[in-house]
Amino acid sequence: MPTPQEILEELKKVKYPGFSRDIVSFGLIRDIQVGYSGVTVYVRNPSSNEEVVATIAREIERSVGAMAGVEQVRVEILGPDPNEQARRAIQSQRRKPENVRHVVAVASGKGGVGKSTVAVNLALAFAALGWRTGLMDADVYGPSLALMVGGKQPVTLTAQKRIVPLERYGIRYVSMALFIDDERPVIWRGPMVAKLENEFLFNVEWGELDCLVLDLPPGTGDAQLTITQRVALDGGIIVTTPQELALLDVRRGVTMFKQVGVPVLGVVENMSYYTCRNCGSRHQIFGQGGGARMAREMNLTLLGELPIVSELREGADRARPLVAVNPTHPASIVFRQIAAKIRAQLDPTLFARVETGSSAD
Repeated sequence: MPTPQEILEELKKVKYPGFSRDIVSFGLIRDIQVGYSGVTVYVRNPSSNEEVVATIAREIERSVGAMAGVEQVRVEILGPDPNEQARRAIQSQRRKPENVRHVVAVASGKGGVGKSTVAVNLALAFAALGWRTGLMDADVYGPSLALMVGGKQPVTLTAQKRIVPLERYGIRYVSMALFIDDERPVIWRGPMVAKLENEFLFNVEWGELDCLVLDLPPGTGDAQLTITQRVALDGGIIVTTPQELALLDVRRGVTMFKQVGVPVLGVVENMSYYTCRNCGSRHQIFGQGGGARMAREMNLTLLGELPIVSELREGADRARPLVAVNPTHPASIVFRQIAAKIRAQLDPTLFARVETGSSAD
């Protein structure tokens, strides 16, 4: 008998009637149960057209029934999700900052996985690919982007009392750290944090941006939910390390995005391996393949695996981010590859033009 994951992979071959996309990518498969009596596939009702529903059910029965060891297939068409109406109401209230094409959130289920380092270098990688890029530090309690990017000059306001972001290494950014002393703690309650995040999103003179990268606080608390419910995010990126403990927390982050209707663009595994400078051998200090395994289990894209390199940490500590100051470094190349994969998801028509050589945007 095949496993649920093997069945899910098989169902990726079943196309939605009239479309080139499969029913898995449309999010129709809600659950797969494998038992002695056979396989049961639970499907979200995809259409009011009964013929479309019947066609999908027949194709699922045909596809799964052809797998070795499967003697019986049952397709259960589920009713409407009781939370769907509430999610749509929230989505209708979301908006993007003015003149910003794409908004991407970088998140992690726990602290200490290098999320902010990834966010900074990812933003710089977008810029290296030709995108006008902004970076917002949404971690009010532990802001770190100002340290990593640099530039401690005073923040100015326009005549309309809008915040003018700082600009460095070709990207524009704002952070709570620009408004407080380095040793001053932020002792704020939730409503004050939400108000500041709203100011950073909608009262900053971002200008024309192709992408705004949000560095979310670690975890899945009130600050994260406030942003995901107010901003029309194009997608979320999950940063993890190979350890099982980090992967458990990542699952919570993925679930948070899915529950609020934000697509997860993929997983970045940081501190994936260390390459010995003397012998060139690769060592998986924190375990091996955890991010790839989790991506497979949750049907996500593994965007890339970042090595452990001292230059990455030193660049963050000295406000000299690696992608900006050493673009030929192997880690910088990985960041640009990750950025290219994300950009291909956000703007597939651009990706197709670049692939055919008709544009070099």
